Amino acid sequence: MRSSLFLALTLALGGGTACIGNADAQSVREVRKQMEASMTLNGVINIGREGQVEAFQLDRRDKVAADVASMVEGTVRNWRFEPVLVDGKAVSARTEVRLRLLADSLTGTTMQIRVADANFGPVSDENKPSTDNVSSLKMRAPAYPERAAAIRGQGDVMLLVKVGRDGKVADVIAEQTNLTVVAPERQMQMLRDVLAKASVNTARSWTFNPPTTGANKDDAFWTVRVPVRYDFSQREERYGRWSAYIPGPRQQAPWRTGEDEKATGTDLLPEGGIYMVGRNDGPRLLTPLG
Repeated sequence: MRSSLFLALTLALGGGTACIGNADAQSVREVRKQMEASMTLNGVINIGREGQVEAFQLDRRDKVAADVASMVEGTVRNWRFEPVLVDGKAVSARTEVRLRLLADSLTGTTMQIRVADANFGPVSDENKPSTDNVSSLKMRAPAYPERAAAIRGQGDVMLLVKVGRDGKVADVIAEQTNLTVVAPERQMQMLRDVLAKASVNTARSWTFNPPTTGANKDDAFWTVRVPVRYDFSQREERYGRWSAYIPGPRQQAPWRTGEDEKATGTDLLPEGGIYMVGRNDGPRLLTPLG
């Protein structure tokens, strides 16, 4: 579930390459060969009683290149989901979806674009009270680390936060740090480290409202994901545009989260939200993504 906290960190400038010296140019060229271009798009899917996609509405289609939008719409409309059940009966459902597109270079002028990942919103929680979920009480956004800002470093940190019954943070790790700028590998590792450290250190002081209703209210603790974005551009400016995508290694929490280790789409959770781990409120996709 989402909270009202917006953790996207924005500055006035834009750019897709960290500031580097000439001596590192060769290293950057090598990194670029391994880099993929990424675009994140949002939409809404209507699912029929048999799991078929009855309709798909792509958000802000006018901001997306026509051929890319057509490819995405054709792909999604061919998906099939496990039927959504309410009280054991299949029903029509509606879910928000966030998609990651990746573009790979085939030749100097040709790109292959595919839907690489998806994250689906809940389809059955319209009548659930907000007290079923962990929510924010006091959450200060991390400051942009000076070492990262100095080289125009940008990226997304996905935090895994263990929330105790008193609402305080019992533990926290940076599950994954994905970069959106290109730099030499040693500089990118430094950037991952400073962004993750800034996020984790700030998160230790956060406090939450534990669930007081619902199936999880008596749990010994709760695990939530909180996305933190470090970016020099406004969120509206990014939509429909390609950017560098350099995913970092994914870390496992030292405590049991109650989640399938093969969970996908977790780094697509929209910034500004608090997402309980171990909950499966979204539809189950049966067909391949692309």
